[in-house]
Amino acid sequence: MQSNNENHIIRKLLKNKGAAFGMVLIVNSFFLAIFAYWLAPDGSPDANRMIVEIGGRKPGFRQTFFLQPKETDEKPNWFSKTIYGEPDKHLYIPIDSFTVATNSITLHKFIDEGLSEPMEISLQNLTQPVETYIITKTFHLGTDKYGRDIMSRLLIGVRVSLLVGGIAMLLSLTIGLILGALAGYYGGKVDNWIMWFINVIWSIPTLLLVFAITLLLGKGFWQVFIAVGLTMWVNVARIVRGQMLAIRNLEYVEAARALGYSDMRIIIKHILPNIMGPVLVVAAANFASAIVIEAGLSFLGMGVQPPQPSWGGMIKENYNFIITNNPMLALAPGFAIMLLVLAFNLLGNGIRDALDVKT
Repeated sequence: MQSNNENHIIRKLLKNKGAAFGMVLIVNSFFLAIFAYWLAPDGSPDANRMIVEIGGRKPGFRQTFFLQPKETDEKPNWFSKTIYGEPDKHLYIPIDSFTVATNSITLHKFIDEGLSEPMEISLQNLTQPVETYIITKTFHLGTDKYGRDIMSRLLIGVRVSLLVGGIAMLLSLTIGLILGALAGYYGGKVDNWIMWFINVIWSIPTLLLVFAITLLLGKGFWQVFIAVGLTMWVNVARIVRGQMLAIRNLEYVEAARALGYSDMRIIIKHILPNIMGPVLVVAAANFASAIVIEAGLSFLGMGVQPPQPSWGGMIKENYNFIITNNPMLALAPGFAIMLLVLAFNLLGNGIRDALDVKT
């Protein structure tokens, strides 16, 4: 019976076009996050390949490069490259043209539009034919002011958004479920003290509380996740408490007490599974809110620190280009935030309708 009910919920969720669209975006985002360094045009750590000569270029910009070999023995394995990327084995030198002589190659290094300078490299340093060191790259979303590929940083930046959303959601669910369940099940003084604490946290503006926790823990990658997660459990706790108050005196709970089951078993095995519908809706909303909060913190310089790519940080670095000739540098991460937040909100709405939370 339970399996049929679950199948009905899944079918109802998939029939919801908005929820289905949201799930497709979310699944694609997780795929991109996992294989970002394999898919990104710039697979170096943090997509931080700086080529200042081509900084601030528009989408579709093409440039020819000479790949000057570096002396490096680093050969990361598959797992290391997936997680951290692979250091560049070559130095990317932008060129306008080149001339091959008997013992050397003369590069006309690109400096700016209509400006170049000669640069000579000995052929003895090259182990392969000259043509293999000449490539032309297309920057589909342009480059930032440091000459880094926007598309690559956008792909790798999705990791930060999904990680902060996931960890914040897990933290908020853990704290909210524990405090809400205790307050709703036991009532009395326990409920009064927990509700007092919830109301205190509720009265503090979320961003201000995140600032306080960030200043306490310090700036950094994991500190942001913890700070955001510690501010988003209040909604979960209030909903769990309300559901617990409505259910704790029902017949099946009284029957469990009569059989001598412990309070912990009754809460975990009998009550919580029956109130997870509204909690899942709030969890999806918290995931979306965490993404927006992290982007705001990074924009203000309190979140993920450079050179690690973050969508909010990318907007901060490039927002002044909005009023110049290359607004896509700031609009691209803005659209990415909008789509991912929309996906989780649509999924949350779909879960609400599928579980018929209203009734």
